[in-house]
Amino acid sequence: MRPRFRLILTCAALLPGVAIAQEVPVDGTPHGQIAIGAGVAPDYDGSDDVRAIPFLLGDIRYHGITLEFRGLRGRVDLASDPRLSVGPIIGARLDRKDADGRVGLLPEIDMAVEAGGFIGYRFGGDRFGQGSIQTELTVVHDISGTYNGLLVTGSAGYAAIRSADTFLSVDVQTTWANADYSRTYFGITPEDSARSGLAAYRPGTGFRDVGAGLSAGHYFSPHFGVIGRLGATYLVGDAADSPVTREGSRWQPLGGITLSYRF
Repeated sequence: MRPRFRLILTCAALLPGVAIAQEVPVDGTPHGQIAIGAGVAPDYDGSDDVRAIPFLLGDIRYHGITLEFRGLRGRVDLASDPRLSVGPIIGARLDRKDADGRVGLLPEIDMAVEAGGFIGYRFGGDRFGQGSIQTELTVVHDISGTYNGLLVTGSAGYAAIRSADTFLSVDVQTTWANADYSRTYFGITPEDSARSGLAAYRPGTGFRDVGAGLSAGHYFSPHFGVIGRLGATYLVGDAADSPVTREGSRWQPLGGITLSYRF
């Protein structure tokens, strides 16, 4: 496996909420954190190559509304309840271009724009959230015409450590994909089979992957800290059986480390 270096931002789909508990300013001004650093992500769905990526995170809260950034994905949490989270989401899915080997002979896939919504709920935990379990369901649909499909992701995370300056959490997740998504990223038409030498393949609807990860952060001053993420998904079902994946890998890693600033 060799790294592919491109200046892009990734949609960190595995990354749960990373906000460290802060006192709300008495003057009602915006508060939160912004973090940027470097990481790695799969070159494309099913690839065994990785690409170097800038790693961007952000949580900005104002009057009970939270604006969150996770790479190429942004969302707005409209719930003022500290346990409930709900709102719209929009983001992008990376392209598949300049792939190596026989996958490179398949049609290129443009970057997709996805929109949808999410809802989550936090169970238990102290005033900082330590010991809590965060559950979430996210639904997005392609609105750019790239794959015209639907993805549904369910996740659960456990806040093992959470204080004013430090957090450590672990999480698990799985994604269900409809046939339109699966056939775009993992399917091979008879014409593409003749061109590439890969067997023709027509996947259907079903679960795409299961995954797990660990996120950690620490603020070593009132404003500056570090946040890191290490995780991976494992392709299952029709996605795992695709010749695209067999040319690459079922393991899809994602990780990075950032310098964070809170205000």
